[in-house]
Amino acid sequence: MSLQAVIPLFPKFTALDGIGPYEVLQRIPDIDITFIAAERGVVRSENGMLGIEADGTFDDFPTPDIVVFPGGHGTRALLTDEQVLDWVRSVHPTTTYTTSVCTGSLVLAAAGLLEGLTATTHWGARDVLTQHGSTPVPDRVVEHLDRRIITAAGVSSGIDMALRLVELLYDRTAAEAAQLMIEYDPQPPFDMGSLEKSNDTVMTRVIEYAQHRD
Repeated sequence: MSLQAVIPLFPKFTALDGIGPYEVLQRIPDIDITFIAAERGVVRSENGMLGIEADGTFDDFPTPDIVVFPGGHGTRALLTDEQVLDWVRSVHPTTTYTTSVCTGSLVLAAAGLLEGLTATTHWGARDVLTQHGSTPVPDRVVEHLDRRIITAAGVSSGIDMALRLVELLYDRTAAEAAQLMIEYDPQPPFDMGSLEKSNDTVMTRVIEYAQHRD
């Protein structure tokens, strides 16, 4: 029997937050994936350059097996969007796993799923997790398997989370097969992939780029 996974989209989502896990999960024959949104149609990423088609709505999927909630600047508007928050609250009791990538965890937190739990998110949004009753940690992937919740840190960590999710759903060999199929063998030319490794020079450039994007 196939598992139904959904990846919610919203205006100003971060593309790799959703596409990274998608590329892992879609390698497994028993997982069906649908991109969903408040309405069907094209939803554009945070810079407007990329659009992804939402083939279903939140109402179309009241009982998904897997939720992968991506992040992006658009998550801030979702923190008070009762349609989205109510959907998260309503589907979680019957999911196999409810997961998030980057600031997608803020939505889970706003829905009350992370109350009193540790969680991770993009380093620039850790304070928002605190505001919603969660304790932010710098880990790349944070699991609360008794609650069926997994959160991943910024953007690229969604690939790591999805590989772990495949292991939990099937076995290690399935996860390793997916890893090999996408040839995920990170060997970055630089070592600046976390806040804890940053320096003032790089952070100044990050702020400059972020302001330009806004």
